[in-house]
Amino acid sequence: MTTPTAPQGIDGGLTDYGDKEFSRYLRRSFAKSMGYSNEMLDRPIVGIANTESGFNSCHRHFPELLKAVERGVLAAGGLPIVFPTISLGEMYLAPTSMLYRNLMAMDTEEMIRASPMDSVVLMGGCDKTVPAQVMGAISAGKPAIQLVAGPMSTGRHRGERLGACTDCRRFWARYRAGDITAEEIDQVEGRLATTPGTCAVMGTASTMACLVETLGLMPAGSASIPAVHTDRLRVAEETGRLAVGLTESGVPFRDLITDASIENALTVLLAIGGSTNAIIHLTAIARRAGCEISLKRFNELSETTPVLVDLKPSGDHYMEDFFAGGGVGAVLRELEPLLNLECRNVFGETLGDRIEREKDNYVDRRMVRAFDDPISHVGGLIALFGSLAPDGAIIKRAAADPTLFEIEARACVFSSLEDLADRIDDPNLDVRPDDVLILQNAGPKSAAAMPEAGCLPIPAKLAASGVKDMVRISDARMSGTAYGTVVLHVSPEAAVGGPLALVKSGDRIAMSVEKRRLDLLVDERTLAVRRDALARSSALEATEEFGYRTLYRQKVQQAHLGCDFDLW
Repeated sequence: MTTPTAPQGIDGGLTDYGDKEFSRYLRRSFAKSMGYSNEMLDRPIVGIANTESGFNSCHRHFPELLKAVERGVLAAGGLPIVFPTISLGEMYLAPTSMLYRNLMAMDTEEMIRASPMDSVVLMGGCDKTVPAQVMGAISAGKPAIQLVAGPMSTGRHRGERLGACTDCRRFWARYRAGDITAEEIDQVEGRLATTPGTCAVMGTASTMACLVETLGLMPAGSASIPAVHTDRLRVAEETGRLAVGLTESGVPFRDLITDASIENALTVLLAIGGSTNAIIHLTAIARRAGCEISLKRFNELSETTPVLVDLKPSGDHYMEDFFAGGGVGAVLRELEPLLNLECRNVFGETLGDRIEREKDNYVDRRMVRAFDDPISHVGGLIALFGSLAPDGAIIKRAAADPTLFEIEARACVFSSLEDLADRIDDPNLDVRPDDVLILQNAGPKSAAAMPEAGCLPIPAKLAASGVKDMVRISDARMSGTAYGTVVLHVSPEAAVGGPLALVKSGDRIAMSVEKRRLDLLVDERTLAVRRDALARSSALEATEEFGYRTLYRQKVQQAHLGCDFDLW
């Protein structure tokens, strides 16, 4: 455990001019140019990492939220100083926000490390912002506390509740199948996201918020407060006050993230039917703190952890209902027999203490089921291994069709996202309802940089005939808001010569969820010929890239290692 240091305020980490007293004098002089008094400059400094951006609609309420944080810091005797970092708006970035998660983590880390702050409030929310901030704060080593954006509230369309983005995908699938008109899809477009905040379902943003609360890195009960709820402003003020206390007594994130606390987070992930993306992000977070996640251990946890939360995309409700129904605290109380109760949060309270303190809190059983009356007796996600995925792949069985869990079927292969876009709706595409759709070259080192493209669309001619789901396999990711029988994160990926790169249309694929297997049923002699041809064709390829993208391509690791850079 790191020993807390006394707050240094504006004198912390002085710029090096070879004369410390001059450095202090010069810094205070420029600080006074911003209107600060000596009394303010003598206070402990709470940095506030602000990710407001015109390219991040999830964070459009941050100006008001920021005022509440500053109010809390000032009331507790600290000096709030706001600093910007990169902001990753999920649907605004090309080719995908995942390409920039590590860049944001580096930006956050170095701003925290280099700037004179005694603790830091991390304001984030959209999918990649929270894991990036936690990763950066772990490496920076200063006391920190997370404040999330909160989920958006639902909209309405013809008497039906709508919430981004599970309903986005559901209506788009209906439009592709010809069930609704272009006029109606235009109406739906304007009614899916009607408030600030992250997606209204248990997508990646809400999943990561719940897991960061489980890890003890934010105020208890704050993960699911809706973005527009007044409690979101109150918890922002509380976060500011708590951050001042951390300047003297706080310990850095890396001391709170242990094998035991990571296992707690994985257990909660399984119980809430959370996003598959969380496996990658939690792995990166764990590795920054010197811990490891074993996908085989994850499977063991999945066999003993029930699904308790009834939320879309694998259930019926929305995050605003989860908040009203008890939130993360209700889930933790039900999971108490499975949790490591001695894990501590940023304030020093143990998980067991929190559960005891909240034992009489309200819970709505429509939202959070009792441990002995679960939605499912096994966890929502599992890992598959086999000749097609030697280092593992992930399937969200809670959002999949159980009739497709045990199959041997023909592969219909798309070599890239471009190939997928060009051919998926071709009426002459050689595809049948019982085929397996395969997408190659969409992993972390590919030109696509691991986008949320793993939930391949049902081919138009099959969708029009009523097909709702098919087995889909790729080295890509899937949005946490999506659903279907989708196998993701195949590792090693196609772009580095993994077995996925060797699959051709017509090959036989075997998948067994029961046995945790994913295999390519092609003889080794044939694969050796394909491997040799692949190596020769890859040697002729050259991608001209510069700057960060060169660093990314050289240093990013595979999915089972969290897709972090090999620099930590």
